[in-house]
Amino acid sequence: MTADPLPGSSATTGPPRTASPPEVNAGTGTTYRPSPPDGPVELALPYTPPSAARARLLVGATLRAWNLADLVEAGELVVSELVTNAIETGCNLRMVVTVRRLNRRTVRVAVQDGSRSLPCLIDAGPGARNGYGLLLVHHFTRGYWGAALEGIGKTVHADLRAPEPPRSR
Repeated sequence: MTADPLPGSSATTGPPRTASPPEVNAGTGTTYRPSPPDGPVELALPYTPPSAARARLLVGATLRAWNLADLVEAGELVVSELVTNAIETGCNLRMVVTVRRLNRRTVRVAVQDGSRSLPCLIDAGPGARNGYGLLLVHHFTRGYWGAALEGIGKTVHADLRAPEPPRSR
């Protein structure tokens, strides 16, 4: 996959981007501003159900600030599923949500948790009450998601790509 340069990088022309995502209090009492403007945004969260809502707020605000509004709905759904899966591991060490811009149209949403249990895509079947989360992640990422074991725990990531802008004639 060819990386698309970020606006303002040496591979593009024009002035560098100076807009940063807004300061966001995601319910943890911490206000932050990522640096550089398109740099990764990170937030440590507790293993509680309200963390999914805080993660959605973080992802939505970041994607809007990066002018990637087309990815907000999918990003919020994906991070909610990843955080919920982390909560369900029962591990209470540390959960960190990261939003990282890979190129001008692609972002990676990642959740690091303390469990070494890797996620797997299952066929939940009709009528199942659980088991659809990673299927949704797989759908919205077009299969561009995965997991990596860490020294302690794992990181599950999902890559979202904005559609190509319409070409002018």
